[in-house]
Amino acid sequence: MGSKTIVSLLFHVIIASITLTGAEVCYNTGNFTANSTYAKNRDLVLRSLAANVTASGGFYNTTIGLGNDTVYGLVLCMASLSAENCSSYVNSTIQTLMAACPNQKEAISWGGNPVPCIVHYANRYFLGSLDPSPPRIVYNLGIIDATFRQFEQFWSGLGETVKNASTGSSRLMPAVETADLPSTQKIYVFMQCTPDVSPSNCSVCLQQSVDAYKSCCYGNQGGIVLKPNCVFRWEIYPFYDLFPQVTSPSPSPSPSPSPSPSSPPFVISSPPPTNTTIRKGKENTASRTVIVTIVPTSIFLALVILILTIFHFRKPKQEVENFDEISSTKCWEFKFATIKLATNDFSDDNKLGQGGFGAVYKGILADGQTIAVKRLSSNSGQGEVEFKNEVRLLAKLDHRNLVRLLGFCLEGTEKLLIYEFVPNSSLDQFIHDPNKRFILDWEKRCKIIEGIARGILYLHQDSQLRIIHRDLKPSNILLDGNMNAKISDFGMAKLMKTDQTHDAASRIAGTFGYIAPEYARQRQFSVKSDVFSFGVLVLEIVSGRKHSFRDGDDMEHLTSHAWRRWREGTALDLIDPILRNDSTAAMMRCIHIGLLCVQENVADRPTMASVVLMLSNSSFTLQIPSKPAFFISRRAYQAASSLTSYTSRMTQSHLKTVPPSKNEISITELDPR
Repeated sequence: MGSKTIVSLLFHVIIASITLTGAEVCYNTGNFTANSTYAKNRDLVLRSLAANVTASGGFYNTTIGLGNDTVYGLVLCMASLSAENCSSYVNSTIQTLMAACPNQKEAISWGGNPVPCIVHYANRYFLGSLDPSPPRIVYNLGIIDATFRQFEQFWSGLGETVKNASTGSSRLMPAVETADLPSTQKIYVFMQCTPDVSPSNCSVCLQQSVDAYKSCCYGNQGGIVLKPNCVFRWEIYPFYDLFPQVTSPSPSPSPSPSPSPSSPPFVISSPPPTNTTIRKGKENTASRTVIVTIVPTSIFLALVILILTIFHFRKPKQEVENFDEISSTKCWEFKFATIKLATNDFSDDNKLGQGGFGAVYKGILADGQTIAVKRLSSNSGQGEVEFKNEVRLLAKLDHRNLVRLLGFCLEGTEKLLIYEFVPNSSLDQFIHDPNKRFILDWEKRCKIIEGIARGILYLHQDSQLRIIHRDLKPSNILLDGNMNAKISDFGMAKLMKTDQTHDAASRIAGTFGYIAPEYARQRQFSVKSDVFSFGVLVLEIVSGRKHSFRDGDDMEHLTSHAWRRWREGTALDLIDPILRNDSTAAMMRCIHIGLLCVQENVADRPTMASVVLMLSNSSFTLQIPSKPAFFISRRAYQAASSLTSYTSRMTQSHLKTVPPSKNEISITELDPR
């Protein structure tokens, strides 16, 4: 069991107190008031479940609302009910549930008699997740008329029924089995899961149900175990009209009725039997009742103590700290099945982008958290060692202007990076879009420039490591809901010692138009390489132009164009026309800073600490910029880097792994995208 599963189990079983009322469970995890937005959304969800369940084949889920007022709902008609019966049971169950739990933010009901449907709503995203609580067991005290060995043979065969129920071709169809005992009795078994859970979670849910019944009520004449994700029932008579070919006399004693509102979780629904065939020692009815009550509770408490002890003395196995000593980071290793479910099997509808490295998908985890998943393609060239290095680097970074790594998945050939979801896509989708560019007024652009500068400063100076990004460009600057800049994509990043000023790359990596000249010519990179890229970014943001653009019949390069305008005293012409009604003084200052960053002489370029000071303090005197680096032609750049051709800013090439640099702490290098 994974550490996250254990945490979830402890949360639901220990922390979240639950009130049981008959076949309904009202969670004590929060209430809502009448006529509130949540109340209205809850009612809409329940109406939608009732209205759509039959047309959806007996299973339906929906979501209504935003933020804290979001309500998630699920309904399942079990036992292959007809459309008429399904509709009737669901409507009745919803009415009962609303009466039993009038203002609880989460509730569930196994409605009808005996349990032909499940209705569940909550203020948390529970779809697809395994919910181990609340379990509820109803059983009959009548004892099976068979020897212990005969009954054990039947019980051991339930594993095959669990397999059939969890791996059937149609998840809406239940698994049913019959077994003969040497006596005149037959045993009838029913198992079914909610179709939103995976086959593996379905199997776990049903096996836990079988084990729970065995520890509680082994040998009794039938019973039922209810969980949010599955139902397990067995009787000594046919039920649910699923055994039409079987004729059997009515059982005696009668089947367990639905529990009353005052019933405890373990319900004794018939008087003690007068004779028993299956015995364990010299137990009598009184001692058996005590064991049924005390033993499961004792076992449960012992397990809780054991789990808490393990958590106290042992860190979770699936944290990134297994890769290396990563101090206080909480970067989780996700199961591939979890991410597959979150992204709807990496559907095209959830795809956010595609590149040479692979694709990025939007996903929603079981707890409702939205994520972005970077799935490296099988031919990306990034091996397991390089992937772990990238995770190790990213897990140590924590800054508001860097995209946060939530976790990773390394399973078989699958290599996934799980990031926080940033809703407004990348800077290039705004700055170069003829319509969206109007959203970026000067105030927003200024905030973006300052955010990028602070993020780079953190990488160069304020983080645990000294990191050179080496691929700063508009498509790698993401924008959150408040248009704050977040630097992303550290696939080309290099680690340096804190006292190291520069290093040599074994191969050129970067994006045409943003790489510093000394890096393109001599493969020398340093913090000033990122400063150069930042300068190009600043000029792009202020001008709204791409790093290269067509001026009549000629191709112009932004750095050369900006320098010429500056020398001619016409730098105002650089400013994006949609901004010229704003403060031109602040824009001119940014152009000045941008030109300082792209100077040819590495030593003349400011550090990012100086850049942040220049941006935040308008009284700080700026030096006169010298000429920028002569723009390297595309052909010369290709010859220097020995890389595949660059076609445009949208060109996407494949990842390539290269030998580490001389300091032996570099990570993956990539071809330009």
